[in-house]
Amino acid sequence: MFSLRIGGVPEHFNLPWHLLLESGDLARAGIEAQWRDFPDGSGAMAAALAQNEVDVAMLLTEGAVAGIAQGGEYHIVSAYTKSPLLWGIHVPADSALQSVADIRGATYAISRLGSGSHLMCFVHARRNNWPVEDLQFISVRSLQGAIDAFAANTAQVFFWEKFMTKPVVDAGIFRRIGEFAAPWPAFVVCASRSALADKAELIANVLRQVASVAAELAASSDGAHRIADRYGLRVEDVATWLGVTRWATRIGIDSRDLVSVVDTLQALQLVPAQFDSAKALAPLEQRAFGPL
Repeated sequence: MFSLRIGGVPEHFNLPWHLLLESGDLARAGIEAQWRDFPDGSGAMAAALAQNEVDVAMLLTEGAVAGIAQGGEYHIVSAYTKSPLLWGIHVPADSALQSVADIRGATYAISRLGSGSHLMCFVHARRNNWPVEDLQFISVRSLQGAIDAFAANTAQVFFWEKFMTKPVVDAGIFRRIGEFAAPWPAFVVCASRSALADKAELIANVLRQVASVAAELAASSDGAHRIADRYGLRVEDVATWLGVTRWATRIGIDSRDLVSVVDTLQALQLVPAQFDSAKALAPLEQRAFGPL
C-alpha cells in the first residue's frame, strides 16, 4: 500500500481531488490518500510541506514561489490551473470606503504573512503606483477570520477569491468594491523534497488522474450544479466561474511561466534579486508528462 498526504484550501478549485478520492479508484490501486483542508491558505500549506506534514499541496503560484525563494523545503512539480485567480476586493458592508481608490492607507486582513492574500496586496498596490512600504496588515488566518476582523474594525480591506466570498457579499456582511485578476495562472502543485525523493512516480500518476477528473467535471452538463451544491454557491455564479477556469491538462510546468511571478516579487523585494525561477521547479519523471 502506497500513501500520499494531500493538502488544499477547502474551495471549489479542489473538487477534482475530492471526486477522485471519493471514487475509490486510488484505494483500488493500492494508494492510501489522505486529504487535509487548509483554510489558512498557501502560507500554511508551505509550512506543512516544509515540516513534512503533507506530501503534495495546491498553492497559489505567487505564494509557492515566495516560499521556495525564502528557503521552503518543497518544489513546484506542475501547474494545477492555467487560468488566473480573480480576487474580490472586499470591505465591510457598512464601510465608508466606496471605491478601490479609497482603500489606500487602510489595514488589510490577510490569512498570514507570505500567503496569496498578503502578496496580492503588494501586487495590486504596485499596479496602482501606491507606496508598498506603507501597507499595513493583520493576520486573520481564514475567511471567517476576516469576517471577525471586519466586525472588530481591526481591518478594513480583504482580498479573497471572488466566488468563494460571494455568499458573504450576498449575506450583506462584505461589500465588494472591485476585482483584481492575478497576472499569472492561479494554482500550482507543490511537493515536499522528501516526497519527491520517495514518491515522484506515484505523485505523477495521481496528478494524471486528477487532471482527467477535472476535464470530465468541466465538460459535464451538471458540473455547475454539483459544485454549487457542495460549496453553498449559486448555480449561476458557478457557471460563470467554470466559463473562465481552466485546469491543467498536462503534468509539469515551464520555468518561463514563472518569470512574471518572480519579476514582480523581486520588484517588491519579496524574493531575492538573484533568485532564478528554474530553482523553484522539480520536474517529475518524463514518462509521466504529456497530454492525457
